[in-house]
Amino acid sequence: MAMSFNEKRDSGIRESAATGPDGPVRLRWYRPIPSQARVSVPTLVWAHGGGFFAGGIDQPEAHDVARALSDRGVTVVTVGYRLAPLPGLDWAFRGGTRSRARFPLPMEDLLTALQHVGSQTDGGLILGGASAGACLAASTAFRAVEMDLHLRGAIFAYGFFHAVHPRAPEIQRRVRGHRRLTHSRWVLNALNRNYAGSEPALRNRLAFPGGHDLSGVPSTLMINADNDVMRASGDQFAAELRGAQVDVEHHILPGSRHAFLNQPRRNDFAKAIDLMASWSLTRCAPHSASG
Repeated sequence: MAMSFNEKRDSGIRESAATGPDGPVRLRWYRPIPSQARVSVPTLVWAHGGGFFAGGIDQPEAHDVARALSDRGVTVVTVGYRLAPLPGLDWAFRGGTRSRARFPLPMEDLLTALQHVGSQTDGGLILGGASAGACLAASTAFRAVEMDLHLRGAIFAYGFFHAVHPRAPEIQRRVRGHRRLTHSRWVLNALNRNYAGSEPALRNRLAFPGGHDLSGVPSTLMINADNDVMRASGDQFAAELRGAQVDVEHHILPGSRHAFLNQPRRNDFAKAIDLMASWSLTRCAPHSASG
């Protein structure tokens, strides 16, 4: 269901599109109200999750996250990147101007968005995402650095970054409900293969950056869920970033579960937003901001 933006608090939200080589990429901008705007604060370009094949910019993990951050003075742009085919249903949703697509096209959509936003702002950029969106953001960060797109930082929320998910039996035992099955290591690895589409693509660092040379990745904020099978990949990726001399601030929210940013009423959501806003406004600003 499309969101309604008639409320007064949503007056700073607008839609636009970035022109890419394969058609327009949908963007949604969330700007702070003037009294909350900061000087020289980077704009956060944000990618939602959904296992590469689901989700969109209307879901809370995109819309509510962006609105909450803009309420704290951070400009956010959410990206409607192309989704991968439904697992096992390649024939579905074919055709149209923005049909489903595997790697590298979703990543290229995010790069197109980043380039467009960079041309519209002057405070630099932060690139971030949640779950599969975090993987896309981490991969796109390589290209952003190579292209000198003024990327000041990256934010990854409960992301996974490796083509083959690390084993985490202790965490798996703590996962309850339907996620015990849908987030089993076998299913997660199958979703990775569905997104990549081939064995060579699985090994490409622009598909799954974990396990590759991470030199040049900008200062990074990582927020992982405690009881989340994907935390094994997130924790390992944080260690790999540190090994590459990347400045990493890594948080694990106690008792939290995967996709808590899709539940705006949870305390985990508020804690993560506070961390993201504080880090964006202080660690990534080119100089001290004033209100």
